[in-house]
Amino acid sequence: MAALEVRHLSLVRGDYEVLHDISLTVEPGETLGIIGPSGSGKSSLLRCLNRLEEPAPGTVFLYGEDITTLPVVALRRRVGMVFQQPAMFPGTVADNITYGPSLRGEALAPERVKALLDMVLLGPELAGRPAAELSGGQAQRVAIARALANEPDVLLLDEPTSSLDPIATRTVEETLAALRERLGLTLVWVSHAVEQARRVADRVLLLDGGRVVALDRAERLLDPQTGDERALAFAQGDSNGLHHEATNRARPGRPAVSAEET
Repeated sequence: MAALEVRHLSLVRGDYEVLHDISLTVEPGETLGIIGPSGSGKSSLLRCLNRLEEPAPGTVFLYGEDITTLPVVALRRRVGMVFQQPAMFPGTVADNITYGPSLRGEALAPERVKALLDMVLLGPELAGRPAAELSGGQAQRVAIARALANEPDVLLLDEPTSSLDPIATRTVEETLAALRERLGLTLVWVSHAVEQARRVADRVLLLDGGRVVALDRAERLLDPQTGDERALAFAQGDSNGLHHEATNRARPGRPAVSAEET
């Protein structure tokens, strides 16, 4: 059974269609990379997977369950999300990591907090440090630990390294790869960098204008010699071909406007 299944998902916001007829599956333990130009619907698709954007009933399934039938808090415990900017809550690192369980009235033992820090390659001495004092790379790894504290089945990653330097980026990539191997996590990873998608993903989805342009194994789709020409054009920074028809797509009877991501 697929960890996630999307069936003919469309999303309309105001007068324009942000996502159009998206269908895909993500297998347990897989990393699916999502790439595409700015405004292609990458973040909107990710947000539909844990109901930050509300999908239509019967369009998104978690291990066979329609996510619109699940309580939102229970769903977001199973489908965690790490954002581009690692916003830390006021308080210590331990306060941040224990935040999710505390909402359910559960207390995490200090040993569990230290174990979660160890999972993201941070030392136990950070538990008592004010979260506001962390570096960008440290804060992003604490954000991952905070998501892991809920013991999710799936982790959604919305450009989690875009604000980090190359060394911190590689550290986060290696951390997530090790966690996937250790915990059997399923990852859905939005990235603005094709090279990153090539490094981290099993399969890659190319979106443009809210539509699926291509979906294939990373080594086939992004091979510099034989890969999909549309994906390679995007990799080279040429989105003109992708944008030609897709970005000015209006609902019937509506003026054409560009799709936007949130």
